[in-house]
Amino acid sequence: MSGDDILRIYDEDLRQTGETLRSLLIDSQAKCALLISRRDGSLICQQGETAAMDTMSLAALAAGGFAATKEIARLIGEPEFSVLFHQGEREHIYVCLVGEEALLMLTFDDRTTIGLVRILAKEASRRLSRIFVSRRQEPISEVMK
Repeated sequence: MSGDDILRIYDEDLRQTGETLRSLLIDSQAKCALLISRRDGSLICQQGETAAMDTMSLAALAAGGFAATKEIARLIGEPEFSVLFHQGEREHIYVCLVGEEALLMLTFDDRTTIGLVRILAKEASRRLSRIFVSRRQEPISEVMK
């Protein structure tokens, strides 16, 4: 990312992001949603059942895992993979790209299906990406007002 591509998040962005994540959790029946900076693995926003989780570590590890997977994709001739899915005995994790800037991570269990999570996460990712793209297109002087 160049200096012009730095992800800027302001109060209104966080409000819209939180609403999008809450709606995603309700519709998908996922347990929690994390929005993660792809650039440095920092946590941008979280919603849902996160009290018992180390969300900062989850965010950093998800970003690192996605970076490693990008290199695996390159080795097999793909530009990158847009989705990671990990299935456990009881808990599952779904991670997808949100534009070029962020990752969306959902944790869920057998109350829902991977198909539903995938469809709803894809739509949420589009909505979140539009928030970030609109900010990036604003002149910095307008954003700072």
